Amino acid sequence: MQKVSFTNKDGLKLSGRLELPANQQPHNFALFAHCFTCTKNLSAIRNISRALTSQGFGVLRFDFTGLGESHGDFEDTNFSGNVDDLLSASNFLKSHYKSPTLIIGHSLGGAAAIYAAANINSIKAVATIGAPSNPKHVQHLIKSSINEINKNGKAVVNLSGRDFTIKKQFLDDLETNSIYNVASNLRKALLILHSPQDTTVGIENAEKIYKAAHHPKSFISLDGADHLLSNKEDSIYTGNVIANWAKRYLDITKQAQIKTSHQVVANLNIEDGFTTQMKVGNHYMVADEPLTYGGNDFGPSPYELVSAGLSACTAMTIKMYVNRKGWDLKNVEVHTSYSKTHAKDCDACEDNTSKIDTFERDIKLTGNLDKEQTKRILQIADKCPVHKTLHNDTQIITKLIT
Repeated sequence: MQKVSFTNKDGLKLSGRLELPANQQPHNFALFAHCFTCTKNLSAIRNISRALTSQGFGVLRFDFTGLGESHGDFEDTNFSGNVDDLLSASNFLKSHYKSPTLIIGHSLGGAAAIYAAANINSIKAVATIGAPSNPKHVQHLIKSSINEINKNGKAVVNLSGRDFTIKKQFLDDLETNSIYNVASNLRKALLILHSPQDTTVGIENAEKIYKAAHHPKSFISLDGADHLLSNKEDSIYTGNVIANWAKRYLDITKQAQIKTSHQVVANLNIEDGFTTQMKVGNHYMVADEPLTYGGNDFGPSPYELVSAGLSACTAMTIKMYVNRKGWDLKNVEVHTSYSKTHAKDCDACEDNTSKIDTFERDIKLTGNLDKEQTKRILQIADKCPVHKTLHNDTQIITKLIT
């Protein structure tokens, strides 16, 4: 992840985070528009971004003018200004990396994403999360202060436990923008995600956006989720759905092997705990530690990955052998786990309390096999390359990449 900054059309500095997959070479870039009064650091936004990068996307999330680490005063912003900020973010990506092809918007950011997509030629796919069908829907959040705003030109409003000054210009801007016209003329792939239990932006908003838009359009129910996707599982699910849906509408060129002499790249940002982005060959994945070890449990642990390698190699070795023999094996399952256990009959151990690395492997064979065939297959399992590597003396040569 990289800290980035760029200027909007008014010359104000906006602060962002650019998240990249493990090999730092995204197949596509995505823009993320956060919710009204939120910031780029909302946990749901981080989780969604991480789900996208784990599938090869680069994601730019940033603070709108006057929010988070970005410059400017929130009271001087409006809906149109948020759209302009998205256009500035798109230009930043175009100038320094590659033009974005996917834009994602949460809540009012979803409405802004639709408006921005209409003005960014490179955008091919748009995803909204809990978006209002009209920007002025936000007025219900400040309804107790609308009379004061109209009378005095502005008012201090408490939103999500924070005080914000809202000017009449903001209300006027919301009134003059119609999402129906924009959505009906968008002609870009649209994914609408919304929770039926959303009490901030009702589910009927999703229906209105869906009806206004042209195909290809899709709707996914985020059943049980709240508006801010505060449950980690909801935001991870949302990110995975968007990533898989978007690939249908984007150019995903087959990437060459990692530009390194190694087969695997692991990339860990310090602020992500133990959640590690990985590129394994041409495939993206995530490694992590369990919650009990202080991780987020977003992926398998390092030893689970080693166990997975042993299981996969064992199954493949058995398949190659029985294919050559022409034996009737229908299916093979390899169950493997790792632990440190007390040594048994270990000549090299210093005392009886010593523990050694232990992989327990159970194999299930389905097919018409006699006892001799089964015995031979178990012998062949011990000859799989990963098994041999774990038994052999190995060396790890480490050097610093500069």
